[in-house]
Amino acid sequence: VFSKIFSHEALESYLPKIQLVIKDTLRAWSSNPESINVYHETQKLTFRMAIRVLLGFRIPDEELGRLFEVYQQFVENVFSLPVDLPFSGYRRGIRARETLQKGLEKAIQEKLQNTQGKDYADALDILIESGKEHGKELTMQELKDGTLELIFAAYATTASASTSLIMQLLKHPRVLEKLREELRSKGILHNGCICEGSLRLDNINGLQYLDCVIKEVLRLFTPISGGYRTVLQTFELDGFQIPKGWSVMYSIRDTHDTAPVFKDVDVFDPDRFSQGRSEDKDGRFHYLPFGGGVRTCLGKPLAKLFLKALAIELASTSRFELATRTFPKITLVPVVHPVDGLKVKFFGLDSNQNEILTGTDAMLGATV
Repeated sequence: VFSKIFSHEALESYLPKIQLVIKDTLRAWSSNPESINVYHETQKLTFRMAIRVLLGFRIPDEELGRLFEVYQQFVENVFSLPVDLPFSGYRRGIRARETLQKGLEKAIQEKLQNTQGKDYADALDILIESGKEHGKELTMQELKDGTLELIFAAYATTASASTSLIMQLLKHPRVLEKLREELRSKGILHNGCICEGSLRLDNINGLQYLDCVIKEVLRLFTPISGGYRTVLQTFELDGFQIPKGWSVMYSIRDTHDTAPVFKDVDVFDPDRFSQGRSEDKDGRFHYLPFGGGVRTCLGKPLAKLFLKALAIELASTSRFELATRTFPKITLVPVVHPVDGLKVKFFGLDSNQNEILTGTDAMLGATV
């Protein structure tokens, strides 16, 4: 099912909707007279992308905002100690999950009743159809569980990587300018505007420097520190025997920090992934921001496409600057993010370098 949800065809159909969500969000950021908290706002952005694009829910903005707050409460308390006391994080997490599931059930029911005006099959459509193909009508609980899983997959890690991307573009203006040069040379950016119809999936996948930038963000600021695997066969590692059936944890971050293929590991250098150097090609498991093996993250294609679409919009239509004197420190828990969320002031620019007036969400609602 997930291979269909993240197939080339599916991603092609999601792309215009992802662009609309990102454009609308950047307009809102640019119209804000104050600086924004990038990490908090990218969480809203990735949540909105999951709801609007992956799930195709037509939830009004005000209701979407409330659902986001409930979802945040759920995520913040999901790893709490299972102590069921009245004011415990566990109890808050349970209440948030119940409220969230009610909101999702309402959205699913409305979606099942209103199938007109859709111009693409979203991830939830594919999930429902896959059940029918296998002779099984999914229950409402199964649909809610699948919906929650898709939101969770698209939310925290993508928001973390989006924040890291913006921070690195701020720190390295030459990288940003080199991105713009590639967009111009490929006919995507002209006179400060994205050329209509130029952002197709194949065009984006052909942007080699953009791919290098995203890879380097994910190498240096991997959202998740590691993963778990079950030992299928007893093996020996550095003189120690690891028995079959054991659970082992591998560290993505330590792997990236110590892999001999990477030169100057602490330096943000997208060109390390260029065709001339290709530091990630020497060995299978030196570079693994999405894990490795048969359990590689299934959402990898969507996450990379979202980050690329965001980078293109940032390079094409926005001017942004750090709103604090120095860059914040980074914390690694629960995912990589700046301790202050990263305070940034955005200025939307048109082709004449004039400030863009904010738009409404009407076009997005009609399209998605």
